[in-house]
Amino acid sequence: MSDSGVPGPLAGVRVVELGGIGPTPFAATHLAELGAEVVRVDRPGESNLLALAGGLRRSRPSIAVDLKHPDGVAVLRRLLADADVLVEGYRPGVLERLGLAPDDLLAANPRLVVARMTGWGQDGPWAQRAGHDITYAAVSGTLHALGPRERPIAPVPALGDFAGGSLYLVVGVLAALVARGSTGRGQVVDAAMVEGSAHLLTMVHSMLGAGTWRDEREANLLDGGAPFYDVYACADGRFVAVGALEPQFWAELVARLGVSVDGEQYDTATWPAQRATFAEAFARRTRDEWAAQFEGSDACVAPVLSLAEASRHPQAVARGSFVDDGSGNPVPRTPPRLSATPVRTPGPEPAPGADTTSWLLAHGFGDDEVAGLLASGAVVQA
Repeated sequence: MSDSGVPGPLAGVRVVELGGIGPTPFAATHLAELGAEVVRVDRPGESNLLALAGGLRRSRPSIAVDLKHPDGVAVLRRLLADADVLVEGYRPGVLERLGLAPDDLLAANPRLVVARMTGWGQDGPWAQRAGHDITYAAVSGTLHALGPRERPIAPVPALGDFAGGSLYLVVGVLAALVARGSTGRGQVVDAAMVEGSAHLLTMVHSMLGAGTWRDEREANLLDGGAPFYDVYACADGRFVAVGALEPQFWAELVARLGVSVDGEQYDTATWPAQRATFAEAFARRTRDEWAAQFEGSDACVAPVLSLAEASRHPQAVARGSFVDDGSGNPVPRTPPRLSATPVRTPGPEPAPGADTTSWLLAHGFGDDEVAGLLASGAVVQA
């Protein structure tokens, strides 16, 4: 339910998430804040710092179930019997070894969408290989395109894990739910972070094939190769980002900088001189002085804000883009915005297993059943 009391766009969709790290919980967070009823199934005694940190456990309850215990597997099967979506991020084959093979789950609940997140996909020679965001970015070709000419740079995990992984998994879930509306049947979603990372560079690959992109860093229009699409240091050691691609924006950039530039904007022979002129000009004043100078301008010049500053920017404040999730710190709201079925405001993060008893009792398990499961260790109440 959203802040206004209006059900979210995914109201009525029941999601069971098998607890993991990084991209899988981020996808589940997105589904929860889009209005789905999501329950996170954690490992009893979860101690993995990556599973506990990062703000990715918010907005949904947590139950602790031991999937190595036969009764724990039975609990999960029972939850999935009337669920719409299972979200899991194990390596290929792990779900099957737990006795939860997708074919069997679909046989028991033909409408189930089994959403599987991996680095490399469910098959192929690297399917069982370990990896992280930087690994998937590297093999997808995306890492090669990032950074200065001398060497690629290690990106924050937004690229492979969350953009190339989580969001493609969410798209796959939504597509499968739409397809189910026509076919009446669920299916398996095979989301590979390496493939999502590659797909993000679709335009670059097309330009490369057309001969309008060089397979080098800082050698192209949109990778810092052009002086009017780059980052410049200011007098205080902070930075501004410049994206004055169109001629009218470039003219505005030159005018507001108060400089004179010889030659045409897109004459690459003049780019070294253009860059030197822009760099010298930006170095004369502080970042915030330049931000004030370009306020209200179409020169596409913006201050490079720190993470802490971003939540305080007037645009973010005006739209309420960041909110307190109960931790005392600002976190981004889930986008996009929908006019009729708004998304939920981020909620607090429960401890692993904090909701085991109450959630099971509210979802068809009797008092004696829950007591027996707790006594056997199949489930744990934190």
